[in-house]
Amino acid sequence: MIRKWWKESVVYQLYPRSFKDSNHDGIGDLKGIIQKVDYLSWLGIKAVWLNPIYDSPNDDMGYDIRHYEKIMNEFGTMDDFDELLEKLHQHDIKLIMDLVVNHSSDEHQWFLESRKSKDNPFRDYYIWKKGNNTKEPNNWASFFTPSAWTYDDNTDEWYLHLFSEKQPDLNWENPTLREDIYSMINRWLDKGVDGFRMDVINLIAKKVGLPDATKSEDGPYVFADEHFAMQPKMHEHLQEMRERCFKHRDSMCVGETPFVTTKNALSLVESGKELDLLFHFELMDIDSRNGKWDYIPFDIVKFKQLMISWQKAIPWNSLFWSNHDQPRAVSRFGDDSNELNRVQSAKMLGVAMHFLKGTSFIFQGEEIGMTNYPFSKTEELRDIESLQFMKNAVQGDFVDFAWRGILKKGRDNARTPMQWNDSLYAGFSDVLPWINVNTNFKTINVEQAMRDSNSILHFYKRLIELKSTSLTLIYGDFEPLFVDNDSFFVYKRSYKLEQIVVICNMTKEIKFLEYPDEWRSHSMILSNTFNDGNQFQPYEVRVLMINSNHA
Repeated sequence: MIRKWWKESVVYQLYPRSFKDSNHDGIGDLKGIIQKVDYLSWLGIKAVWLNPIYDSPNDDMGYDIRHYEKIMNEFGTMDDFDELLEKLHQHDIKLIMDLVVNHSSDEHQWFLESRKSKDNPFRDYYIWKKGNNTKEPNNWASFFTPSAWTYDDNTDEWYLHLFSEKQPDLNWENPTLREDIYSMINRWLDKGVDGFRMDVINLIAKKVGLPDATKSEDGPYVFADEHFAMQPKMHEHLQEMRERCFKHRDSMCVGETPFVTTKNALSLVESGKELDLLFHFELMDIDSRNGKWDYIPFDIVKFKQLMISWQKAIPWNSLFWSNHDQPRAVSRFGDDSNELNRVQSAKMLGVAMHFLKGTSFIFQGEEIGMTNYPFSKTEELRDIESLQFMKNAVQGDFVDFAWRGILKKGRDNARTPMQWNDSLYAGFSDVLPWINVNTNFKTINVEQAMRDSNSILHFYKRLIELKSTSLTLIYGDFEPLFVDNDSFFVYKRSYKLEQIVVICNMTKEIKFLEYPDEWRSHSMILSNTFNDGNQFQPYEVRVLMINSNHA
């Protein structure tokens, strides 16, 4: 057992634009976060992950960076950042920054220089190619646009962008670019930052020659993940980054790694040669059929199989239900159809995920059970992905299908303002926010939850305390139980003579579970009901400390 701070810390993911507005412009900012550090400390949070706060034109909400070492004007100044970092550290809270180095903004100085001429010193910082006659260099599709290429008149060549056309991909084959990136990372670490969450970091290497995608899909453009995800050169780049930036520091790096599987994930995190942790997305695809927007109901058995397979695949997992790119957990995996089920399912989901082996990431508002937003018109949307989807839907005459997808899985659901109290705009701001506040803020907010000792918030505070202090829940072995049961998720965590059993009824029905007699000599250390015996209420969860004599 190698003890690390990032293994013993519950991480709070904070979306700055929607957390707290301090200067009355409807946009969250760094000073707003500073005002709420005491709240994070009270909750028991030991690390905060900030979504990008760098200077950006905000084509993709800060994931298009114009300058890696300036603060976005809407969020404040570098002095504000220094104050935030100092206050977090005073409260024994680490700070994890977002690192976006697969691509930059097309307004970054590197790209402005790069597009000036073919012999510009910065030309090779990006991926430029001559066209295939009058067409793109290959048939790759982008995440956000039909084609992954944009033509530039000035030099009669095309540049690659796996995301928006305002997010050109950086060329990691260029050693000078890599050195500039490592220097930037080290300057942030020298400043006192404790780690990084690395955006789509396993896409940084592209297949040599950039060949056409081979998958058969309708239309001229094809998603070519076999040519841009988990390429061999990626491992070389990440090992070099580790050596140059992280090896001799007590820091943490967690990679966002789409397309990673249980078969290849270990290559990224084994022995800490590349990443400490990774985010996989198999859980995020569990309710999709033909792409993200084709929603199918949550399958409990499929969920159990998935989580068990990942617990076995790698020694340390990243545990999360949602983030800034995903809808609200209780609306997606729980039940927000009525208040009792919302509260019970939110508590159950919290235990089911966060008592597994790994580092827990809680997305802002999860701790009070915030829900998806009832969007009804395109004008309410802010996310580039959803807006592009609606544009395509209008052109392709599938608007009803698009709205069903956006209401269930659109990214804006996670980005509505944090609900602090029942005042106008939920205490987030005193002016109209950049995106609408959820209509249920009068009843779902921090102030209300603080007053109710049975609230989701107080339950999460206890959950976080247990996850942060129990060596069994942090480092203990994981053993799945009742694997074939299609209603319950049950598992045991064991460390030395101590055993903790987690029992989750993941359904909205009363269910029975015949569990071993020796579990009856237990102490209930966490539960969302006052219940015992073999009958479980809808969404009931029990966490049992098993008598060590029976270990």
